[in-house]
Amino acid sequence: MGARIKVVLACEACGRRNYRSTRSATPGTAAVRLKKFCVGCNAHTMHAESH
Repeated sequence: MGARIKVVLACEACGRRNYRSTRSATPGTAAVRLKKFCVGCNAHTMHAESH
């Protein structure tokens, strides 16, 4: 079991930070991008890891 990093996912359309998730702590791991439902857009949109 490896180390995990907590990340916040933000809607790419409106910028709302709606979800929290985890990803691998391994160096070189790509940022998380998931298709999730956004309450602000009232649609399923891509959500990317925000900082």
